[in-house]
Amino acid sequence: MAAKPLPGKRGKKSRRVRLVDIAATCGVSLSTASRALAGEKGVRPEIRQQILEAAKVGNYVIPTAVAGQKVILAASSAAMIDYVRNQFTLYVLEGLKERALALGLEIVTRPIADRNEELAVLREAREDPEVAGVLFLTVDDEDMLAATRGFDKPIVLLNGDDPFMRLSSVTPCNRSSARLAADHLIDLGHQRILFLMRPGRRTIERRYEGWQDALRHSGLSVDEDLIVSVEDWLPELAAQAIASRISARGLDFTAVLAAGDSLAVGAMMGVQQKGFSVPGDVSVMGMDDLPQAAFLNPPLTTMHIPMREIGSVALDLLRDNLSSLPMPPRRVELACHLVERSSTGPRRTQVDRISQA
Repeated sequence: MAAKPLPGKRGKKSRRVRLVDIAATCGVSLSTASRALAGEKGVRPEIRQQILEAAKVGNYVIPTAVAGQKVILAASSAAMIDYVRNQFTLYVLEGLKERALALGLEIVTRPIADRNEELAVLREAREDPEVAGVLFLTVDDEDMLAATRGFDKPIVLLNGDDPFMRLSSVTPCNRSSARLAADHLIDLGHQRILFLMRPGRRTIERRYEGWQDALRHSGLSVDEDLIVSVEDWLPELAAQAIASRISARGLDFTAVLAAGDSLAVGAMMGVQQKGFSVPGDVSVMGMDDLPQAAFLNPPLTTMHIPMREIGSVALDLLRDNLSSLPMPPRRVELACHLVERSSTGPRRTQVDRISQA
């Protein structure tokens, strides 16, 4: 039986799709459509599939499918540390909670620091019939994710990355946003651009790859000595790393792209500690667009990351996986955009420096 088109005309705003529209589209009774969407027995599989597909195409919200259930948020140690130090995780959680409230879902947070704690969370999710699924926040370690293979409830990674696409995930477009950031510096005339990073997570590796993409696209060499690594996201560690480099090599770069705003703050501190100015001598750019970025001295040019949307989209992705429609894992990457402030400017040549000295 072929489904009829849902209400609405091209070029005009469609009215909200109702349950009666779904039933009429599929040629079934209202009670059959209701039972199929609620997951109740007594509906033939092919009819249930057709009704679920029609509901999805029509953006029909099915509150009874998830309302009143729980979703476990398994937050890694890295996420909890970030929650205390910065605001990235804070805003991700705000978006998640707002969406959960709209859907009538309860979010239950569980910290996980090791594999045993992860297994305990999965066991809780499996044994509690009210738990609809699990969200992993800032987890992309292969050993940690190994236990999720074959898990019988939906799992979605927030701000995480499964390179083998066995789990669905939601992240910023880390690689392309870093490419845009580096392109901005190159457009300002910079060729020696340091990449300041705290290595370890695949999401940060994506930003490193974006920096490389921009340099190669512009015909610039990707020198290993342009990479500056620190052991943590603390601004003071970044300041020390940049100041130490200047002490050892002189000012052999004109710009810094930091993999996060906190490191960009440290980069500005390190440049200024050595008697140079931002952006007069060195342009500094971050990634995140945390609220404090606008109030630094000078205000920080950065890439805006849609932090709240990461949380809300991840919950929608998990809800999609509860719809009983056959659906392969998906990686959703959210677009980021440049926020230009005063910490970046045109590259000054040696002649410019001498003339202004």
